[in-house]
Amino acid sequence: MTLTGKVAFVTGAASGIGREIAAEYVRAGAKVVIADINQTAADAAASELGKDKAIGIAADVTDEAQVEAAVAKGIATFGNIDILVSNAGIQIVHPIEEFSFAEWKKMLAIHLDGAFLTTKACVRQMKKSGKGGSLIYMGSVHSKLASVLKAPYVTAKHGLIGLCKTMAKEGAPHNIRANVICPGFVRTPLVDKQIPEQAKTLGISEADVVKNVFLKETVDGEFTTTADVAQVALMFAAFPTNALTGQSLVVSHGWFMQ
Repeated sequence: MTLTGKVAFVTGAASGIGREIAAEYVRAGAKVVIADINQTAADAAASELGKDKAIGIAADVTDEAQVEAAVAKGIATFGNIDILVSNAGIQIVHPIEEFSFAEWKKMLAIHLDGAFLTTKACVRQMKKSGKGGSLIYMGSVHSKLASVLKAPYVTAKHGLIGLCKTMAKEGAPHNIRANVICPGFVRTPLVDKQIPEQAKTLGISEADVVKNVFLKETVDGEFTTTADVAQVALMFAAFPTNALTGQSLVVSHGWFMQ
């Protein structure tokens, strides 16, 4: 699977899953715009991949002006945007009655508004270039099912499925594909932060959170890795036809089988 000559715009790419996807894309021949709210971290990630292969751009994905400016800078630097990976996300866990409205709105803004704004900006360029493209949204197993303490997260991740299906239909005449990757628990800083939070809320040990909450439904008791997710992101980006457009793929060591 090759991405030679392609340009990818990856949000939340200074760390975790996004960074691994960016690295995988560069290995496959692409150039990558690393868009992250942290400019210093974005620059560090880009430097690691090579200055001629990646650039770091600071962008708050909930701010339309910043998104438009970041996409424009990516186009000015590399000439096009062929692939969008809408990956930026956060996690907050509470029982529903303890969620503030501000937290609810923040979660939906980053996951859903961010996906909308980056899609809007990148699709405009994909249509203009006439080369088509690939839209990849970072969902979750929680795009398919629910867990306690995660009302806004589950709501947002379900919403990405709807956006993907719509973009598959709108994009098809322009050879623009859309897909959702639905990872299980990946041992990133986002997940590490949840372990003590859930232990406190549920009144169990951190080890029990990992074994009996996070990995209980997997077939092997293993975390999904960033490399697992990056391989799927490469497959969707490099797939040559519309055969898989509109589809979501669960990457979870057997947690939630379709």
